Amino acid sequence: MENNNSGLELEEQDLYEHFNIVVDKGQSLLRIDKFLMHRMENASRNRIQNAIEAGNVLVNKATIKASYKVKPADEISIVFPHPPRDTEVYPEDIPLDIVYEDDDLLIVNKVAGMVVHPGFNNYTGTLVNALAFHFESLPQLPGNEGRPGLVHRIDKDTSGLLIISKNEITMTKLAKQFFDHSITRKYLALAWGDIKENGTVSGYIGRSAKNRIVMDVYEEEDKGKWSVTHYTVLERLGYVTLISCQLETGRTHQIRAHMQHIGHPLFNDANYGGDKILKGTTFTKYKQYVANCFEMLPRQALHAQTLGFIHPTTKEYMEFEAPLPPDFDSVLNKWRNYVAQP
Repeated sequence: MENNNSGLELEEQDLYEHFNIVVDKGQSLLRIDKFLMHRMENASRNRIQNAIEAGNVLVNKATIKASYKVKPADEISIVFPHPPRDTEVYPEDIPLDIVYEDDDLLIVNKVAGMVVHPGFNNYTGTLVNALAFHFESLPQLPGNEGRPGLVHRIDKDTSGLLIISKNEITMTKLAKQFFDHSITRKYLALAWGDIKENGTVSGYIGRSAKNRIVMDVYEEEDKGKWSVTHYTVLERLGYVTLISCQLETGRTHQIRAHMQHIGHPLFNDANYGGDKILKGTTFTKYKQYVANCFEMLPRQALHAQTLGFIHPTTKEYMEFEAPLPPDFDSVLNKWRNYVAQP
């Protein structure tokens, strides 16, 4: 199987930026929006005001209005959605599985094999190219400008749900929910081995020193970003286990790296060692059986099944669920039939 070595650069953590500022002792009274315009790079007044309106700017841990005047020693916390990338996006008429759509956002069920955002070696055929085409037919809402707004990503060969904002204020409010870890994200995964009980994996995720296209889990804070995954055993299938993984944080390859870290790589995850027979017998018949499974599911067995959030405009909780795609479902049933044999 061919590895997409360039893809790691694009599969970042949740797409927000967090800044902390302590106001200098000699600072004169100044409106916070003007103060931040002088202190923040790539921050227009509109972007700052949207962040304030969304409650993404805190002073001394409290929300404020744009008219608030900063004082010496004020502690300011800001969460911004990531600014658009420099890569020019060309609209492409690519079919999309749109699960939900309104004036502010849409939910897409991404197919496995589709890269989310254009980048090195992937300038066309991406989800953003498809969204740009879809957005051309949308009314030009304030702050939209025809640009799909991503607030998180999933890997190229992972299937499942993504939320896309249609305007900057929606994107800003969703970024705050991702920062606060209040988004519900559950994945279905098929992992090697008989996982005995439910559990939690945590640690600092950073690039591997031996292989820069994969991530490792470290105990040292200076080697990565804090990450937490809670997993629940759903079904034991002999040499593999079906689990549900709930993300508390959203880091690059988080579930894939975490499961490898505890000795249970995802089934057919080439980058993390799951594309080999890790559990089972030495019989030729079994080896052929696993090879057939790999052929049916030519990717890691990972699906973003559930996505829940507070709608930025209606303030109502919304939750969506995407069924398993045919390749994952077929392999899962194949394992069920295997363990059912006498």
